[in-house]
Amino acid sequence: MAVLRVKFTKNKRDKLAQVLWILNWISVVTGAILFSLGIFLKVELNKREELMAERNIQYVPNMLIAVGLIACAINFLGGKICYDCVDSTKFLRWKLIMLPYIICTFFFTFCVLVGALMCYSMRGELEESLNQGLTEAMRFYKDTDTPGRCFLKRTVDMLQIEFQCCGNNGYKDWFQIQWVSSRYLDMSQKEVVDRLRSNVEGKYLVDGVPFSCCNTYSPRPCIQHQVTNNSAHFSYEHQLEMLNLWMKGCRQALLEYFTHIMQSIGLTVLIIWLFELSVLTGVRFLQTSLENVLRQGDPDSDSDGWLLENSFMETARINLNIIKSLGKSNQIDTASNGDPNIDVPSSSKARYGPDNVPLKQTLEAS
Repeated sequence: MAVLRVKFTKNKRDKLAQVLWILNWISVVTGAILFSLGIFLKVELNKREELMAERNIQYVPNMLIAVGLIACAINFLGGKICYDCVDSTKFLRWKLIMLPYIICTFFFTFCVLVGALMCYSMRGELEESLNQGLTEAMRFYKDTDTPGRCFLKRTVDMLQIEFQCCGNNGYKDWFQIQWVSSRYLDMSQKEVVDRLRSNVEGKYLVDGVPFSCCNTYSPRPCIQHQVTNNSAHFSYEHQLEMLNLWMKGCRQALLEYFTHIMQSIGLTVLIIWLFELSVLTGVRFLQTSLENVLRQGDPDSDSDGWLLENSFMETARINLNIIKSLGKSNQIDTASNGDPNIDVPSSSKARYGPDNVPLKQTLEAS
């Protein structure tokens, strides 16, 4: 029994073809939107690539870009097919192409769905990449004279100002690394020398943060040095001063930023997938109804259209049998040491004369 059988008159078939022609052109626009979203996401990730570890997180924008380009091509062809199908006589030129086109489009819509799901699933990889990248960037913050790293100080400072964040997980991350270059340390001061000697690795660690961690909304001047020393500042309690420094870590700030982008893109791609699936369903009804018209031989007659000619279980069983038969046809019988010519009689059993006729039959005929 056919799935979703619908009866179409000639007028309904023509209107369906016209509507599908318009929808396919709209789908070309949605393909351009997918392409644009992929480019936008790729640009946003590249803008922060200095703060990310070298992990393969570009697969999502690359997937969107590829799917967008394919969508434009497939739907352009679909628009041409539906335009010609308004005239049932022109359907003959597309009759052999429509079923492969529908199958390819079905797998394409599946790729669109995968792209939407990938937008929601890359958060974990993105978080790990940001965690490693920010840790490395903070470690090289002081290397303003080292080629290849001199830009990191400005990059980290601009990040903390723009996203109102401090450190990787928080402002205390700066206490665990030396972020002041040794060239700016006064070695004639006993405090500096003692601090360097007190550290096993010889690093100058202080309870201070870069200026970019200062909260611009703080009512008092920024306290970025001796942050945990209450006695070093008047009327100060570092555990209560929530407004003096940015409290949020930059990893969390960037993750929230990219998550918002990914969720918005994922929702958009999901809507596009539903739209593409509805267009594909309409094309399938158009194809089956026009094929039934050709079987009847009257282009003005009513015809049935359906999603599947048989039930889901029956269709699955038929396709499974086709796959099995194709697999069997490709197998080579290895009974005679892998020789495929196993049915050729041996010369010791039969002798052949002219025209490949057995010699015994030749003698009897004579």
